[in-house]
Amino acid sequence: MTDQPSVLVVRRPDYRIVTLNRPHRLNAFNEEMHRALAAALADAEADPDCRALLLTGAGRAFSSGQDLSDRLPVPGAPPRDLGQSLDKLYNPLVRRLRALPFPTVAAVNGTAAGAGGSIALHCDIVLAARSARFIQAFAKIGVVPDAGGSWLLPRLIGMARARALALTAEPLPAETAQQWGLIWKVFDDERLMPEADALCAQLAAGPTTALGLIKRALDAAETNGLDAQLDLERDLQREAGFCPDYAEGVRAFVEKRAAKFSGRRKE
Repeated sequence: MTDQPSVLVVRRPDYRIVTLNRPHRLNAFNEEMHRALAAALADAEADPDCRALLLTGAGRAFSSGQDLSDRLPVPGAPPRDLGQSLDKLYNPLVRRLRALPFPTVAAVNGTAAGAGGSIALHCDIVLAARSARFIQAFAKIGVVPDAGGSWLLPRLIGMARARALALTAEPLPAETAQQWGLIWKVFDDERLMPEADALCAQLAAGPTTALGLIKRALDAAETNGLDAQLDLERDLQREAGFCPDYAEGVRAFVEKRAAKFSGRRKE
């Protein structure tokens, strides 16, 4: 079981399915899986034919977060510097995932706990199985939310709910997560992957450059004032307008037909 790759990649014509593959450890992150996932994301980003990415987990969990068997205290040794682990592994992963120039979809097939939940929520669109749960498990082991969790939660669900989830580590069912606006949609377990696959294919057929620019605009809106955001929209719109997909989109609208976007990220 353990000699299997820790991350699986399935290449579709226009997108990729990336699966965290340590089901015997509930897809908990160790250094090997970090390296494999970083390589999978870098390879997808470098492929001009990759126009979307679907991230999910094998088995009964999306990811339980950090593999704590790698963090057991060593008698007589000084405490581990957890900040160093974030600098080396989690923070680069979050930055790369959010900066991908095409849409990302998370299919949360089961428990998404700790940093595993944060990684799922950093995807652009999050779908979940009805049986899935989101758990801010950090307080249970005496640490703070990381992998961007303390930044994400208040923005997605408000400070009151974010504080309660982080301080109590209470599991949040998928349906409640949808009602609160933490995720996009919930499906019966057997429908999750077909629905996620169809959504990823739909996004991969879209105007990839424009979708990437939309991501940049929404990310910047978190901190920009109105004047700065208006200027950014102008600049991004200029870039989108020079892309051949814009001309195709206008022609398709006028001709009352479905657009056939090339998805080329650059001229």
